[in-house]
Amino acid sequence: MSRVPAAEQRHHDGPLRSAVVINANRVEGADELRSAITEQLVEAGWPEPAWLETTAEDPGLGQTRQAVEDGVDVVFVCGGDGTVRAVVEGLAGSDVALAVLPGGTGNLLAANLDIPTNVPDGIATALARGRRQVDIGEVDGQAFAVMAGMGFDAKMVDDAPTGLKAKAGSVAYVVSALRHLADDEMHVEVRVDDHPPVRRHARSVLVGNVGRLQGGVRLLPEAEADNGEMDVAIIAPRNLGHWVQLAVAVVLRRERVPRMEVLRGSRIRVRSTRPQPRQLDGDVIDPSDTLVANVRPGALWVCVHQPDTTEDLAEGE
Repeated sequence: MSRVPAAEQRHHDGPLRSAVVINANRVEGADELRSAITEQLVEAGWPEPAWLETTAEDPGLGQTRQAVEDGVDVVFVCGGDGTVRAVVEGLAGSDVALAVLPGGTGNLLAANLDIPTNVPDGIATALARGRRQVDIGEVDGQAFAVMAGMGFDAKMVDDAPTGLKAKAGSVAYVVSALRHLADDEMHVEVRVDDHPPVRRHARSVLVGNVGRLQGGVRLLPEAEADNGEMDVAIIAPRNLGHWVQLAVAVVLRRERVPRMEVLRGSRIRVRSTRPQPRQLDGDVIDPSDTLVANVRPGALWVCVHQPDTTEDLAEGE
């Protein structure tokens, strides 16, 4: 499959119209944030952005689709990974660019694409008009941009204490993970593209568009967001010692990670002998005995840092 260019500058004349989709429950000081965002955009010559708050009934999908219909060029999103995923789903297949601003506890898409972690720099990135076209995955008609998973990872996400996530971030996931280290294995069949299926005893199967997890841990170092494929990690520790070996190898970025097998493709089907918990970008979805993920190459434009080529040329002289 031909690779989508890793980075591309899209040129527009004049100021761009924008909207902000925000989960006010996950972001402190929403009113102050609105003033700061508006001021920075107006100073740059852009119109004031539309301000769209998520609700319990709609975490951002409807607001994003409305913004696209209204003709905006950029949608800023400020919230947790669930809010980002909803906005990704609303933008998929359009020419409207996603601009991620910090919020919530994860921000894994921003971390994987090296998007700045403070609001002024995040807005400046959008103003600079650097764009990257990346893939997304789909499961049961729902989009994800980071990872989909079945088994241990979904249990960990689902059981992470909400209060602890707000106070300590990724520590909450560690606490939750410890609760499930001894859970029963899954018996799974994994088929990637047209290759013969592999049958394994596993604790988790992850389908990754990118490879970095909470805390900067790189589970899938070869995963690329724009290669038209996703990496599939079959994680199969049998006891506590295996878990320790796997964790140490991942943290130390060793070339070989014991108890983990990695496949790659654009059509992934995972079938378990019994229903399992599942997650998309940290959002728990309905349990099922199958996880079918398909890649949509280059379906999403994201605002990213655009290197200053004049500086690069000067450094090379």
